[in-house]
Amino acid sequence: MAAVSDDLQRSQALRRMRLTAAGLLLVMVAADVAARVGEGRYPFLSFLRAFAEAAIVGGLADWFAVTALFRRPFGLPIPHTAVIPRNKDRIGDAVGNFVANNFLSPDVLLPKVRALDIAGRLSRWLGREGNARVAARRLVATVPSLIAAMQDEPVRQMLRDAAAERLRGIAAAPLLSRILTILVAGGQHLALFDIGIKAARDFVEVNQEQIHQAINEKSSWWVPEWIDSRLAKRIIAGLMETLGDMEAPDHPWRLQFQESVDQLIDTLAHAPETRARAEVLKEEIISHPEVQAYLESLWQETKQVLLTDLAEGDRIERAMAGALSGLAARLADDSRLGDLVNAWAVRAVLRLLVPNRARIGAFMAGVVRNWDSRTLVAKMELQFGRDLQYIRINGTLVGGLAGLLVHALSMMFG
Repeated sequence: MAAVSDDLQRSQALRRMRLTAAGLLLVMVAADVAARVGEGRYPFLSFLRAFAEAAIVGGLADWFAVTALFRRPFGLPIPHTAVIPRNKDRIGDAVGNFVANNFLSPDVLLPKVRALDIAGRLSRWLGREGNARVAARRLVATVPSLIAAMQDEPVRQMLRDAAAERLRGIAAAPLLSRILTILVAGGQHLALFDIGIKAARDFVEVNQEQIHQAINEKSSWWVPEWIDSRLAKRIIAGLMETLGDMEAPDHPWRLQFQESVDQLIDTLAHAPETRARAEVLKEEIISHPEVQAYLESLWQETKQVLLTDLAEGDRIERAMAGALSGLAARLADDSRLGDLVNAWAVRAVLRLLVPNRARIGAFMAGVVRNWDSRTLVAKMELQFGRDLQYIRINGTLVGGLAGLLVHALSMMFG
């Protein structure tokens, strides 16, 4: 909208200057006619006639010159007119080469980029109230389009391979050793022991009938059933009593479990054979088809989570806004980070703009070449036409003054 408004203002200013230049020329024509009519009675009007005649010549000459830049005057095939349309390709090449060699050269760009202080500007802009949220909103708005543009299969394979490679790079045995050490430090291994005891007691409690039946089936045929029943009850009672005793902190089996866990931690951390077996087991797990299928599903799950969060609320936007605000604060407080960001900007210019300046110039030249002549004339006339109308006005006035001077000299020495 701003560009349209600017073009409209330029067009109106050009129209006014054209009318002014044409009006001045008509005034000179009227003055010439009036001077010629009244010169017989008023000889001093010869000076006005001389001024007007020369002004008309000067105004018409400059009108021809200005018009010849953009089109053929009166549509006549006069040589060396319509200069801009006839040289459209050469103008495009000249513009492209000029920009590439005078604006995109390292000597021009790098001092300008260094002087911009990108880090400082970014920090100040993000630090203003609401700007971080605006930037986050715009960044987040691009996420669905980026996700839609991605091909699922290559991304799935990339994430699967990256996750598998990451897992292969982790030593399994030391990791398990550290996990067990953390569990032992927090007493969680004993909690697992207690869970096992409770599970065993629940199992015995629920399956008493099956235990009775199993003992009866294994007993000799000649043993009375009531003896099997009493034996089963005593076995169940003994199991429940033993499991209850194992809940005591100083029970030998609990202490033995503690020693076994400590030994396992040491074995995982230091025994080469154990570490080798853990690596083999890890590779078997990673290579398992179900694990590979799960790793491939990571992209679909991640994509779905992202799209769902974006559709249902602004959690991601708020998180990103917080991150951008934090970045602004760090850039303001950490000069080394600011220097790093500015160095990135310089490297980006060196790697992106400078090596491609010839392409950028060629692109600009191509744009100009692809314009039709009317478009090119309209654009250039809109930019420079108002100033060129001053040439017509100045030509009219300067021509008039020159004619007046010549007439005065001829009267003095004629």
